[in-house]
Amino acid sequence: MEQEIINLLNKTNRPGMDKLISFLQKSDFFKAPASTRFHGAFEGGLAQHSMKVYEILKEKVKTSVIPLDIKEESILIIGLLHDICKVNFYKVDYRNAKNSLGVWEKVPYYAVEDTIPYGHGEKSVMMISEYIKLTNEEKYAIRWHMGYTEPKELYGTIGEAYKKYPIALLAHEADLEATYFFNI
Repeated sequence: MEQEIINLLNKTNRPGMDKLISFLQKSDFFKAPASTRFHGAFEGGLAQHSMKVYEILKEKVKTSVIPLDIKEESILIIGLLHDICKVNFYKVDYRNAKNSLGVWEKVPYYAVEDTIPYGHGEKSVMMISEYIKLTNEEKYAIRWHMGYTEPKELYGTIGEAYKKYPIALLAHEADLEATYFFNI
């Protein structure tokens, strides 16, 4: 999966992408979970989730009920990098749990260790922007991919963002589908 994601990102020909790919390779992007327990809570879950979001988003753009003129490189960047904020975000910790024989033992689990507390979507936009220039639709799609799981005070803003950049709504839907239909 690592090489496949790298090959796809290289297709964008976006200046700085080589440095972003180098960052991903040096980080835990390809080994990190997608979450602590909700979806993709296993080694490599983040990369699998990102690939699935890209695949779903690509299909959603192609079959959208309204015509969309979205470049393939934008779909790649949005889908594959929307959760880059989870890089170096999880750590393995241990807790006591009973095994199948009823004996207590230490078992590993993923815990959050947020060393850059800058939010979620906005943190991904910030991290990507350190390496490549994002288009406005890419920024909005990545920033608002969490949709209505954001605080209710932001619902009006989210709705306006989705009207202005429909790819942002499709990114949210793709993220939900990867999470709930495929559990990654």
